[in-house]
Amino acid sequence: MPPLRRGGKSELRFRKGMLPNPTRRQEELVWWVLFLFGRTPELLGRTGALSGTMLEGMPGYAAPATYGPAGGCMTQQKTADQKDTSMTGTSGSGGKKTMTGAGILWECLEREGVKHVFGYPGGAILPAYDALKHSKIHHVLVRHEQGATHMADGYARASGEVGVAVATSGPGATNMVTGIATAMLDSSPIVCITGQVGSKLIGSDAFQETDITGVTLPITKHNYLVTHASEVARTVREAFYVARSGRPGPVLIDITKDAQQSTCEFDWEAAKPQLPGYRPDLSPAPAEYAQALELIHNSKRPVILAGHGILISGAMREVREFAERAGIPMAMTLLGLGAFPASHPLNLGMMGMHGEAWVNHMIQEADLLLAFGMRFDDRVTGNLKTYAPNAKKIHIEIDPAEINKNVKVDVPLVGDLREVLLELMPHVESIDRSEWLDHIDKLKGDSAVRDIQNLPDSGHLYAAHVINDLWRQTRDGKAIVVTDVGQHQMWEAQYYKHEHPRSLITSGGLGTMGFALPAAIGAKVACPDAEVWVIVGDGGFQMTMCELATIVQENLKIHIAIINNGFLGMVRQWQEFFYERNYAATPLLNPDFARLAGAYGIRSATVSDRSQVVPAVQEARQHDGPMLINFKVEQEDTVYPMVAAGAALHDMIRRPSPIVETAEDE
Repeated sequence: MPPLRRGGKSELRFRKGMLPNPTRRQEELVWWVLFLFGRTPELLGRTGALSGTMLEGMPGYAAPATYGPAGGCMTQQKTADQKDTSMTGTSGSGGKKTMTGAGILWECLEREGVKHVFGYPGGAILPAYDALKHSKIHHVLVRHEQGATHMADGYARASGEVGVAVATSGPGATNMVTGIATAMLDSSPIVCITGQVGSKLIGSDAFQETDITGVTLPITKHNYLVTHASEVARTVREAFYVARSGRPGPVLIDITKDAQQSTCEFDWEAAKPQLPGYRPDLSPAPAEYAQALELIHNSKRPVILAGHGILISGAMREVREFAERAGIPMAMTLLGLGAFPASHPLNLGMMGMHGEAWVNHMIQEADLLLAFGMRFDDRVTGNLKTYAPNAKKIHIEIDPAEINKNVKVDVPLVGDLREVLLELMPHVESIDRSEWLDHIDKLKGDSAVRDIQNLPDSGHLYAAHVINDLWRQTRDGKAIVVTDVGQHQMWEAQYYKHEHPRSLITSGGLGTMGFALPAAIGAKVACPDAEVWVIVGDGGFQMTMCELATIVQENLKIHIAIINNGFLGMVRQWQEFFYERNYAATPLLNPDFARLAGAYGIRSATVSDRSQVVPAVQEARQHDGPMLINFKVEQEDTVYPMVAAGAALHDMIRRPSPIVETAEDE
């Protein structure tokens, strides 16, 4: 077994005092403990997150490239169209190019197709920023590093490409943690690049030194500590490969200052990723396909559970063809919305804690669940002991760690959803399921008898009115809606009907307040011609409202709808239901949001009456710049239905009056 690599993650921990002078046996013990606890190359990321150089010395690992001593690669290659020696250095023997680590960084990002990065400079990352002037990449200066990661995340979700965020060491890096965790929980491919103190200072508690690879170990698919310029190209290429392959996720690259400043000969081809233990391309066995087909053909009451994996796989067409051929109705997860047209008769709406009442009942009565790219999250299942008790379960999932993790399934099909469906489709029979579909229509009962526009006007402005009116005004195009977290997020999922893929961007797994505004900036940068709306609560907006300056700086036409109810609304709702209306720490003292927008030079309006909603939305759409609308809605409104924590999926808290939970629009 080779010794620990200099500057690697484990050596950093030895230096910090864990094992000040490790012996050979101690080194071997560390590696075997990691091996026994699943931190192997085969289980990279979700199923055993490895950190950077921990790959070396592990069983089954083969080094991706051969490098010489620090500062020099063993093979090199010329790069085209270099501008000066800060990017390329001088020509070495045989016309080979020498570049700084910082220059290699930007060159590799360009070759990976990166056009935009979101970042905030600082001392440890300054060499990279100095080299940026020689790159074609556009840098978006954010106002907070958390915003940079959310922007990269929004960029990735809107475009399907890898988003990139940049920050310095210490507080700059730790400010990214929430955004990285958000991307991890929602399988969003981002690469975060942080500066680090010089390699000789690591472990000395130097100014702005933080072990960010250690901090982010549980919330990244993979991370790296780079201490030599010769490691930069290989690390960047691996990071992008890992971030976008298999089940996507965040990757962090921590680069020491001296690695950015020193030089080496750059060879793009020699830096090609080689991770023999990493298997993102699994596929089911023929017998598993046969078992799945038998269950599908014998079922009488099947339901498809459509998740975010449909969008990640790009399997929208295949899922639709499968559902139509087999005649199977579909329930959507929050992150799955938009993957299947809301207007399609087989799309019954969202399931789960705040899903449609009849959808939850349908799942409980089903005899077969087909989980497509979803992970049986607790907000979807309710109490697992009572979840779909009579249903067989087929789980199509690219990440084997999710199989049987929360819900035991009968047939696991581990692989890319699109590829699995293409294999299944020729063998799927067309079956008449009209009896089951008719039964589902009856389950809807009075929950869908009236359009939301027909609810009585009591003089109050309800958030559901705002969101449904916004949908009616924007459904002529392909608007991208980016929501924050809370009541408004659930109302948007219920009352905004998503017809197109990637038209809803929201924080699902982590539930990150403050996500919406910066994520919308990333989405708009990725899709400059798209109409982008932010729907955000008054609480979450104030967490990242500093990014209003970034909107103005980048001249982005982004519309912001603040659902202002003067409370931390969802927390207040839980206090109402479960804590005897003890509204502790949930009432908010808010600024005048319209005047705040004006201070940034952003047009604004305040709306408190239903009749003002449509004119305000129309004004925003016609304006040639950003606009903020402060919707002052009913304060103590509630999201219905609701499955209480620990309750069965069908045991929902319903609206006590005849007013419907949600409405089926004509």
